[in-house]
Amino acid sequence: MKGSRTFKALISMVAVAVLAFALVGCGGSGDSGNDSPSSGSALSGTVSMNGSTSMEKVIGSLAEALMQENPGVTVSYDATGSGTGIECAGNGSADIGLASRSLKDGETGLTSVKVALDGIAVIVNPESGVEDLTLEQVSDIFSGKITNFSQVGGNDIEISCIGRESGSGTRDGFESITGTKDACKLDQELTSTGAVITAVSSSKNAIGYASLSSVEGKKGVTALTVNGVACSESTVKDGSYAIQRPFILVLKEGAQLSPQAQAFVDFATSPETADLIREAGAVPLF
Repeated sequence: MKGSRTFKALISMVAVAVLAFALVGCGGSGDSGNDSPSSGSALSGTVSMNGSTSMEKVIGSLAEALMQENPGVTVSYDATGSGTGIECAGNGSADIGLASRSLKDGETGLTSVKVALDGIAVIVNPESGVEDLTLEQVSDIFSGKITNFSQVGGNDIEISCIGRESGSGTRDGFESITGTKDACKLDQELTSTGAVITAVSSSKNAIGYASLSSVEGKKGVTALTVNGVACSESTVKDGSYAIQRPFILVLKEGAQLSPQAQAFVDFATSPETADLIREAGAVPLF
């Protein structure tokens, strides 16, 4: 892969596809007349996906690889958040939904396919003076019981908690694991992982959370160890890092995927994608 240049190229291709097929809102598939592989013709058509912003690098890498192997296929991806992605998979306005959390009991009529794992890193501005927190301390900070970094071994700085908006898979995963659901006291609720990282890097008071795949290599923030364990591929895979979640494809139960959409699902869940997923910053299943 060519890093950011390749991904920018992918985004450009997606933009063209969006204009060409007039995908609006959640973005449904714009081509129903696709050649089936069984006919002997090359695979072609569009695959529309919608959902988790945290999965952007992983899905971009997988989509690019699939399109390189199948020039007649165009994959579009609308990064709107897990809640919207699940909704779009359910109502059929996207071929595949993307969620960075497990489906909830009330989200019926859907099936999920796990493609990778992700750690949720707890991040602070380096000026906080904090390097490690227990899971209980993380919970107490985000629920407002701990209000100054000096209470957890850091500098005498009032804490400002930053998180994601309601419906975000990252937020849902973080709150479920830390036991702070409906208890988080956030000073800012932001609509993307990148916005959280930027906000934390800009304020010495800030603490937030973000996907491992988004935090690695970022300047201006410190990813804390939790219970003495760093957030990394190996600790997420072996389960020793406490704050982690799945990356899943969401499909409408009973609905038949187009040949090109099925090809993406098959490719994304195959062992041959392990290096692509790893290079995108997530943890492969194989």
